[in-house]
Amino acid sequence: MAGSGTAQLRDAEDIVLRIENLVVEYPIGRGRVVHAVSDVSFDVREGETLGIVGESGCGKSTTARAVIQLPPPNEGSVSYRGRELTTLKAEEMRRLRPALQIIFQDPVSSLNPRRKIRSIVSEPLRVWGDKQRTAGRRSPDNVDRLLESVGLDPDATGERRPSELSGGQCQRVSIARALMLDPDVIVCDEPVSALDVSVQAQILNLLEDMKERYGLTLLFISHDLSVVRNISDRVLVMYLGKVCEMGNGDAVFEKPAHPYTRALLAAIPDPAPCVDVSEADLKGELPSPIDPPAGCRFHTRCPQAQERCRVEEPAVRPIGDDHYIACHFPILKE
Repeated sequence: MAGSGTAQLRDAEDIVLRIENLVVEYPIGRGRVVHAVSDVSFDVREGETLGIVGESGCGKSTTARAVIQLPPPNEGSVSYRGRELTTLKAEEMRRLRPALQIIFQDPVSSLNPRRKIRSIVSEPLRVWGDKQRTAGRRSPDNVDRLLESVGLDPDATGERRPSELSGGQCQRVSIARALMLDPDVIVCDEPVSALDVSVQAQILNLLEDMKERYGLTLLFISHDLSVVRNISDRVLVMYLGKVCEMGNGDAVFEKPAHPYTRALLAAIPDPAPCVDVSEADLKGELPSPIDPPAGCRFHTRCPQAQERCRVEEPAVRPIGDDHYIACHFPILKE
């Protein structure tokens, strides 16, 4: 398949997550299937932030949720610190949940509207009790200190409900809730897309601060490359459920080689772009994931497409130091 292969996987002892040949499909009746994620592979080192980007519908959020088994993928391997998650029984997976947390896209709807903020943040402790490393955070005073660490005044917000807070404040509550059980990995599912630009910067800075303070590993999902560039160590670009380009953030942003990556960069408003992507031009609509195109899935919109792209599926291959691409005719420039 286009964008298949495991060339981009690294052999290192500090790999926290290793995903191989991930497939997520949803049957919709009459023998039809939505091919949401098709043969995606990547890994994440300890303390690293992997940014996953692409248009709406490319499968980035589905990929991240499948990693933490919400729901489990149809095929493929998901390894967390050497432990295979896809074969775990429900109770075994439940015991690992505190280590794998998620911050949802909509900060307001992800919080219980009936509960007060202090109750929402401390709820994981009531669920897990002594089962997790929460001894230092069990008291109300320590819950308040966690609220303070994410930029909230416990006295002003602790007894309020989500509807009484702004979107940015609700996202800070979501971050505090995710941190409550001392997680190892946090999936950030477009955590700033619903926020004003000024608040986005505050939340991004908060995530960076929390990452350093608690030693977190992050999967950061976004359709905004400018946001991803500011926060990510490595970047994975997806299109219609497939890997297009992946690698070190500097390599992907400064020397984009896939036509799709270049088109995404061209869409960023920048009065002084560091990369010339003037030739990037996408035409047509995103194909349906129910019936994806043969060959390279991007060929129906690609300005570089040739006959080979319509019949042969490119595999992921290296084109530089920690820089990988799935394209027959990459745009390689010095």
